[in-house]
Amino acid sequence: MDTANTKIYQSSPSMQKSKEDSYKAVAVTKKKKKASAGDMAFTICNTIFMILFVVITLYPVLNTLAISFNDGTDALRGGIYLIPRKFTLKNYATVMQKDNLVTGAYITVLRTVIGTFLSLITNAILAYIVSRKEFIFRRQLSLFWVITMYVNGGLIPTFLLYKNLHLTNSFWVYVVPGMISAFNMLVIRTYMNGISESLTEAAQLDGAGYTTIFTKVISPLCKPVYATIALFVAVYQWNSWFDAMLYNRMSDQYTTLQYELMKLLSSVTNQGTSAEAMKNAQGAVTPTSVRAAATILTMLPIICIYPFLQNYFVAGLTLGGVKE
Repeated sequence: MDTANTKIYQSSPSMQKSKEDSYKAVAVTKKKKKASAGDMAFTICNTIFMILFVVITLYPVLNTLAISFNDGTDALRGGIYLIPRKFTLKNYATVMQKDNLVTGAYITVLRTVIGTFLSLITNAILAYIVSRKEFIFRRQLSLFWVITMYVNGGLIPTFLLYKNLHLTNSFWVYVVPGMISAFNMLVIRTYMNGISESLTEAAQLDGAGYTTIFTKVISPLCKPVYATIALFVAVYQWNSWFDAMLYNRMSDQYTTLQYELMKLLSSVTNQGTSAEAMKNAQGAVTPTSVRAAATILTMLPIICIYPFLQNYFVAGLTLGGVKE
């Protein structure tokens, strides 16, 4: 009787189902173990690759920093990698003693702030206009701006144009020509095209006009692309020196930091690369050491600004914001 009851119990559907579930659980566990092992190997390889990539990326910067703090004549021996062998501040003192450096730094900061702000506003407004489907000539104008990215008037016609517009020998030659950029405008326009039309339609139903939609709906969602374009423009404005040499060469009050550092490097290089000559002329500095110090001073502000902008380098802020 007990044997018959045991056979009936073992052959019951619930018992069979529980066995199948246990077999499936074991199989899933084995698959998870295999998948986790593969994920672990990928994580390890990816971590090693990223560490090597970071080292390769940071080494030139750290090496330049070490050379900038090292004695110039000692740096000619080589063998300096990440730590200065003979610490000194003479390289930075040589750079900071340059004439018009304070004026150049002031003009550079001013053109970077004003130029970035005005360029961002003008390109954002223009991109918003071109991104609207009800704007009739948006395709024709977009094609026209794309052509200007590959074809320009040349250096001499551009100089004559700026001269006739009274932009030469003035501060505004740094700002006005860069207020509109076809590339930056198209980047912002492409990002705006990705924003759902349901948001603008809902704002229009509430009585919002184009200005309100741009300032209250579109612009808050475009913070990532605004930050990216702002960084592009700021880096360009900060590093630019050719326009100062070309348009404001005779105006020391409108000189820029990069132009002054370029003149410093040229003057130091023209004095010769002999260690004795550099020691007598600049006090134990060489073109290599001065160039390293100037490079660090040039990149330092951008390095300080970048961490505050990288938080906005995230796409897809509107994901899940609208349900079609």
